[in-house]
Amino acid sequence: MKNRPTALSAALWLALPMAAHAAADADAAPDARQFDPVQVTATRTARALSDVPATVDVIDREQLDNHLVRDLKDLVRYEPGLSVTSSPARFGLGGIRIRGLDGNRVLIQTDGIAMPKAFAIGSFSDANRNFTDLETLKRVEIVRGPASALYGSDALGGVVAFVTKDPADYLKDGKNSYLGLKVGYDGQWDGLLGSVTTAFGGDRWSGMVNVNHRQGQETQSMGDRRSNDSTRTAANPQDRDGRSVLGKLVFAPSQDQRFKLTVEGNEDSVDTNVLSSVAPPAPVIAAATTTAMKARDHQTRARVSFGHEMDNLAKGFADDLSWQVYRQDSETTQRTYENRGSGDNASRREREFNFDQRVYGLQAVFHKGLQTGSVEHALTYGLEGTWTETHQKRDGFQVNAKGVVNTTILPDTFPVRDFPISKTTELGLYVQDEMRFADGRLSLVPGVRVDHYELRPEADGIFSTDNPGVAVSDLTKTSVSPKLGLVWRFADQWSLFAGYAHGFRSPPFNDVNLGFTNVQFGYTAIPNPDLKPETSDGLELGVRFIGAAAYASVSGYYNRYKDFIESQGFVGFNNQGLQVFQSRNVADADIYGAELKAGVEFGQLSSALDGWSLNGSVAWAHGQNKTEDVPLSTIDPLRGTVGLAYDRDRWGVELVGTFARRKDRLPPAAVANTTPFSPAGYGVLDLMAHWDFAPGAKINVGVFNLGDRRYIDYSGITSSLVSTSSVADRFTNPGRTVSASLALSW
Repeated sequence: MKNRPTALSAALWLALPMAAHAAADADAAPDARQFDPVQVTATRTARALSDVPATVDVIDREQLDNHLVRDLKDLVRYEPGLSVTSSPARFGLGGIRIRGLDGNRVLIQTDGIAMPKAFAIGSFSDANRNFTDLETLKRVEIVRGPASALYGSDALGGVVAFVTKDPADYLKDGKNSYLGLKVGYDGQWDGLLGSVTTAFGGDRWSGMVNVNHRQGQETQSMGDRRSNDSTRTAANPQDRDGRSVLGKLVFAPSQDQRFKLTVEGNEDSVDTNVLSSVAPPAPVIAAATTTAMKARDHQTRARVSFGHEMDNLAKGFADDLSWQVYRQDSETTQRTYENRGSGDNASRREREFNFDQRVYGLQAVFHKGLQTGSVEHALTYGLEGTWTETHQKRDGFQVNAKGVVNTTILPDTFPVRDFPISKTTELGLYVQDEMRFADGRLSLVPGVRVDHYELRPEADGIFSTDNPGVAVSDLTKTSVSPKLGLVWRFADQWSLFAGYAHGFRSPPFNDVNLGFTNVQFGYTAIPNPDLKPETSDGLELGVRFIGAAAYASVSGYYNRYKDFIESQGFVGFNNQGLQVFQSRNVADADIYGAELKAGVEFGQLSSALDGWSLNGSVAWAHGQNKTEDVPLSTIDPLRGTVGLAYDRDRWGVELVGTFARRKDRLPPAAVANTTPFSPAGYGVLDLMAHWDFAPGAKINVGVFNLGDRRYIDYSGITSSLVSTSSVADRFTNPGRTVSASLALSW
């Protein structure tokens, strides 16, 4: 099975000479356009992919609809080299992994505004970054590799850019009003979805409102053991409910200016019966035995932004510019209700975790075209500033069989903060020059960004009581991130691209100051004002072919990471004999790999094959923890996709196969004298179809995992899972499911 992506690669490369011949006899512009979409994120300018010295994925609204994309995992389903972490027992999807890096080391943004940070501690607290309803989007762009030269901190592994819909997306062909209705069903979690969109427009004013609602149950697994305890492999029962709203009002005083007010909100609630945490039946139930556990998780995000765009400015400092100011609030609240013991030793425990962030920000981007001799320059420069306040608290109590309430649940005496209230200031200035030489055949793209980071913690009464005698530290850091890219168009349809990029992540507030002290249990934590930013240096080299009948892009990359932060590492004992913990820069790592993406439009080769196309991609990566000399645990195995499609004007069908190799390089298991679990390789098929059955009416249907295969994605398992586990099926993907949607518009 692992040879299938290789066979696909060979077939596509053999097709290129025929494609080049067909391109010479055909009008390439309309067909080549779909092979060479325009992106903005990698360069902060609108550039075709063939002009970008990096690997970028562009997923548009049509693709989102035709592939029935509902969540982050669906989004990257057919994008090898990208994956989504998850926690199937309760918390669900986490964040996007790019080339072996995930969590807060990947920048996720919506309309240029960074999504809230992730934070997790213990078994009952996990604030993720899944805060965007994909139904509000018109496009997603994903930059693979370090991108701090344009985006600053957190773009260590790459950038995921969500772009929301605008009124102009609906008011086309002279329309001045729009009404759209959409309903859908997702068989993976028995989800029902509904959406209403309305838009209006005139000579100067336009606006839109998009409202979405979703509800369903747990994401299914192939586990068939439905016990009510920790031996369970079926998914824990869940009730899910969510909603979102996107509103925009645009005022255009002239054809070259637009003022835009945006209001966006997203809310999700999940109730879980956490049966997998319940102890199996026993003759004697000890006081510490969990007999029941339920959870209620709720997260919200709201933002308001005001922006201004000016085109054809024709000033000495810029040809066009855009700026925006914004405020964004996010909050995660997770409540856990646990019963322990029985009879006289019974108790009830309630825990609450809260994590919220408020950020104010401003951004400005300027573009200027210049000519110096035979060299064309496209300057991009700008500034960004964010002011963020982060609060986190854990609270709880327990009630014994006699009704006595106690706020101590060892080792914690509630309430506690795991880090002090933290205020951060981040300021960045950047400049980039896209230079074209040799009649446009050669482009050099140097760039640099300077970032200033300040952390100002506040030790309130909760933190000080829980961490007696522990001081907190300020932190100030400045980072410089250069990059250099090259595109050489050495033939009409061929180009070579190469790039170097530096990335960094500022020391997180929760690592600089730890709330981690318990004298009774003999440990304490100390701040580390000397923490250095995590850094990366990345190299990439690739070649592209883009013609009327085929496209191909193959690249190799090498990234070196330094000063990865180890959270809460043991550093020794203090004078009182307490164990001392501190976050430190300890780990270095290397990740390298290769990626291929290619496709053929057979109708360009022969009219008898009009409508048929083949697309595929494959990604391989190798990662090593250089400090401990062990494989990195975040490297996904070799994975590839192959899609065969047939499209007509009003309908189309696509069969896609996804193939993954067994994960064969694993670090030692977290549990001594055990072997880590290694998911087997797999191959699954999905079948999707779409039909525009009337003007303004479209239906999409998909059958996923056609063969009802039992398989596990490596990114969906935990590091503690061992090869002898009896509950590995808990991590399996859903079996055969059906999803569908119906969209109507007027």
